[in-house]
Amino acid sequence: MAKDKKNNEAAEAAMAPSGPPRLKTLYEEQVSAKLSEQFGLTNPMSHPRLDKIVINVNMGRHLEGAKVPANIRETVEKTLTTISGQKPIVIKAKKSVSNFKLREGMETSAAVTIRRDRMWHFLDRLINLATPRIKDFRGLKEKAFDAKGNYSFGLNEQGVFPEIDMANTGFTHGMNVNLVFRNSTPELSRFVLDELGMPFRKPETN
Repeated sequence: MAKDKKNNEAAEAAMAPSGPPRLKTLYEEQVSAKLSEQFGLTNPMSHPRLDKIVINVNMGRHLEGAKVPANIRETVEKTLTTISGQKPIVIKAKKSVSNFKLREGMETSAAVTIRRDRMWHFLDRLINLATPRIKDFRGLKEKAFDAKGNYSFGLNEQGVFPEIDMANTGFTHGMNVNLVFRNSTPELSRFVLDELGMPFRKPETN
């Protein structure tokens, strides 16, 4: 057990990104000044800030039927560890729900929460490497913000991340990505993400 823990820690350390996050520098040196100018937010402490990114994979729908891949959990955990650089947690159902074929204690999802520099490095790869690889990509929905300015969207398959080798995965799965902000609104978060290069869907023109 101790050896496995040591190996996991070594693997995570090896995947840890190095160097200052490019998007964090962009936010601090350019986006922050634009927030002050366009929204009158002269106090930097009042600026909207990306606090964390939560990535969640729902495993529940893969647990139905007889032909369930034997390595569901291993594949999902490997995906999340590879793209985030840290080990995810597995979430179990707290109670049974017969209508959803859900049993108490069933492993229903896996999630990882990334913060600080690792979060910024992930966002950079997401914007510039992963989204361009989405099939027939026309941009992310611009109205998927909640009242606090948090932004959520889904990806249909893990293969959009170039670090994932689909030839060695047991099955294809999607994931939900949640960008959690502090001191924000939908308008402010949209502005920040636009300035960072988030590829939102362009309005259709005649």
